Amino acid sequence: MTESTPTPGQIKRWRQYLADERAEASVYRDLAKRRDGEEHAILMALAAAEGRHEQHWLALLGPHATPPVRPSMRNQVLGLLARRFGSVFVLALAQRSESRSPYATDADATLAMAADESIHEEVIRGLSARGRNRLSGSFRAAVFGANDGLVSNLSLVMGMAATGVGSTVVLFAGIAGLLAGALSMGAGEFVSVRSQRELLDASQPTQVTLSAAPSLDLENNELVLVYLARGMTREVAEHRAAERLGKFSCDCDPSLSVPPEESQPVDDHETLGTAWGAALSSFCFFSSGAIIPILPFLFGMTGVGALVLACVLVGLALLGTGGVVGLLSGASPFWRGVRQLGIGMGAAAATYLLGLLFGTVVG
Repeated sequence: MTESTPTPGQIKRWRQYLADERAEASVYRDLAKRRDGEEHAILMALAAAEGRHEQHWLALLGPHATPPVRPSMRNQVLGLLARRFGSVFVLALAQRSESRSPYATDADATLAMAADESIHEEVIRGLSARGRNRLSGSFRAAVFGANDGLVSNLSLVMGMAATGVGSTVVLFAGIAGLLAGALSMGAGEFVSVRSQRELLDASQPTQVTLSAAPSLDLENNELVLVYLARGMTREVAEHRAAERLGKFSCDCDPSLSVPPEESQPVDDHETLGTAWGAALSSFCFFSSGAIIPILPFLFGMTGVGALVLACVLVGLALLGTGGVVGLLSGASPFWRGVRQLGIGMGAAAATYLLGLLFGTVVG
């Protein structure tokens, strides 16, 4: 800690640290209000740690702690989102905020504070992982469907326009691409989920062992084969079969005892969802992306102006979806957005060049 009179630069920096620590503690408390059990306790412990950091800066500032300053814009936005939503997006933002802590290189911060911030990032990463796992399936479908619609229909529109056909033809080609792509996505998702559910049904153990066990030949106990086929070791399989056949009056070795099939929760079907729900979601997600490139043509624009506006609209949408992917993955939203933009515009440019070539050959 600095014992001499702090410089104006130090006072300014410490006040900002103080404001940010208070804001971060408030974010964790707001997030904790929306959770219970272990997650609530973890978030409150993080808030308490930020409170200890706050006391450090208050002690350094002394009478210079006032007037208070506003938290950084990042922490202000984080606080607003935490109060309104409290979702995995807020945790992802908090994770990035903790990773950018300047304490490791600031001589006025203690080593313990720098270590705290590093650990906080890992704690938030763990909490974020739970939320990411819960929405990974639906989020993947949403991003994949929307981006597929954006890129494929923009490429189609650009390619058709490059051949020299009229704007009306380009518009109807875009509408046809939207419908064809959305129906294809919906049908593909329906078949995919239905097939997965059928595979699960075919693989799920039945209760035949309960009814057949009493009549099995004790000398050639094929019930052991059932449990071996389910992945048990021979020792465990033989113990389980003996339980089924009533050879044990007590559970002499609980470590070998496997819970009965009827007591095991089966949530794979719930994870998959329904085939119709997946199909409808894919149809809507693709359509929401595919309609953007044809909006200028729907509103009567033609020629180069319509193409430029379509590219701008799709570019903004790609930046947005890429940014959300980056945010949820704990990476830079900006660079993820730029990557998504580059991929989409690259595909559109390639199709436009092919359209020019095709138009020249035909012409």
